Amino acid sequence: MQGVHGYRLRSDGGVRLELTPTTTSPLAIDISESTEMRIQRLITENPVIIFSRSACCMCHVMRRLFSSLGVHPTVIELEEDEIDALSASQDGGGGETVAPAVFIGGARVGGLEGLVGLHLSGHLVPRLVEVGLAAQLVGVT
Repeated sequence: MQGVHGYRLRSDGGVRLELTPTTTSPLAIDISESTEMRIQRLITENPVIIFSRSACCMCHVMRRLFSSLGVHPTVIELEEDEIDALSASQDGGGGETVAPAVFIGGARVGGLEGLVGLHLSGHLVPRLVEVGLAAQLVGVT
């Protein structure tokens, strides 16, 4: 298990947690869980989640779009070896670029292009309502 022993503020306003072994932290991570299993668990546990590379400008645009709707997604920055695990954990990855990748209600939306397409077609807000985020949506009718 791992626990938080410190943190660093990031230039984009986020926080990077630094972990050390422990068994008592409520933020404990089971290190026996494979990366693929952890990614799948995170997808199912979070109504909106973005998997990104470090300092990804497309991820920033995605977060701004969600923020304009009053939704604050979970954002996970993946290391290069974890990006391969994200691809492996998705059915039909087909060699496409997998990061950034947005999931809403456990379903893969795609990258920035897929998210913007969903928004422009008028389907993003209904999808967010479906996953229980209606109370968080602001200024949306």
